[in-house]
Amino acid sequence: MASKRILVVDDEIGIRELLRDILQDEGYHVQLAEHAAAARDIRLHERPDLVLLDIWMPDCDGISLLKEWGNSGLLTMPVVMMSGHGTIDTAIEATRIGAFDFLEKPIALQKLLKTVVSALKHGEQLPKSEMSLTNLGKSPIVLALKERLEKIAMHNGNSPSPVLLIGPQGCGAELCARFLQEPDTPWLQLTETSQLVSAPMDILESIRDGILFLEEIADLNKTEQKGLLLLITKSDKYNVRVVCATSENLPKLQTEGLFDHNLLQILSAVSLRVPALDEHKEDIPDLAVAIANLQFELADMQYREFDIAALNALRNADWPGNLAQLDAVIRNLIQTSLGDKITLPDVERVMHQFDVAPPNISSAVTSAHAALIAHQQSIKANLDQPLREARDDFERLYFEHHMKAATGNMSKLAEIAGLERTHLYRKLKQLGIKIK
Repeated sequence: MASKRILVVDDEIGIRELLRDILQDEGYHVQLAEHAAAARDIRLHERPDLVLLDIWMPDCDGISLLKEWGNSGLLTMPVVMMSGHGTIDTAIEATRIGAFDFLEKPIALQKLLKTVVSALKHGEQLPKSEMSLTNLGKSPIVLALKERLEKIAMHNGNSPSPVLLIGPQGCGAELCARFLQEPDTPWLQLTETSQLVSAPMDILESIRDGILFLEEIADLNKTEQKGLLLLITKSDKYNVRVVCATSENLPKLQTEGLFDHNLLQILSAVSLRVPALDEHKEDIPDLAVAIANLQFELADMQYREFDIAALNALRNADWPGNLAQLDAVIRNLIQTSLGDKITLPDVERVMHQFDVAPPNISSAVTSAHAALIAHQQSIKANLDQPLREARDDFERLYFEHHMKAATGNMSKLAEIAGLERTHLYRKLKQLGIKIK
């Protein structure tokens, strides 16, 4: 087994080299950084298994660097803070931000080795890197959202209230739901909604003390809505918080007889609006970097920076598909850009790749357009049916048209529709559209 990699960050050369010698004697691979800038560069290009981070450094203090890593999605390894002037308040602040432990200098040998072993063991149990609410941004509208979620989370107790998250598809509702999840507790994103009818109590039993997340409750039929209402009324006995998201106007659906009145009332008691990405565009550069860092780490790819013009272009673009669309664009840029950096031409190429039809397919486009018109005319006779069925007909037409245009590529279809792939598959299944 490869030796664990430990990064030691300290501006005092004597301490750096002493820690290196001790840890190397224990079989660890050790890298040294004399200041925050060097540590920042090392972390951008690789992921150590553990960081020993001094708090007091001349260019940037360790607490600030810890916050920076947390906000950019790079705090994916345990960090042990070190200080010769430590206080209880400093230690509490460090652990609140995400540090694993705190060591006060001079560090006793046995204390050092015991903490390193514990931190590395903790690191092995950490979940895979993923986006979190901290990545969503630092704009006033996002900070207010976080503050409200923190207030809701404080009232978890033994009977946590259900929460309704309202916002356009792809806005980051799942990140908000995960923020409400207590550490080391169950999480279930329910995709087989028929279980709400057949086995609601089994769902609660399987996620006792955890979170149940439903991505779009407007897609539930009337029977499933009744099942969800029953589940919510029983959830306090299992200490389960139910978090539902929707991009629809539920009161309007309720007045049309398409959404259960009692379910709407119980969900409206604690509800929050999640902003569209276009409402906090100032966060897009940091979001793009966080998404890219996550991909570089998960795919073990060589790190590449965005140039300033590329980040400005992303910030100024329109994002009808919200965070899900931005995520798809960043993944595309990482996979298809050729240079050492991701540049403005790269962003323009990806953002406008659907604007102009490729040459030599005009006849195919004409045929597809004619087929679309024919299909549109074929459903005119059904305009007297209820709104829900008429909407299903339109969505079926929409997806069948774009599936042809995407030649069956589900990633491309998800990007066109501005949907996450899990929601796309569920929507196609609901509409009875077969996936080839």
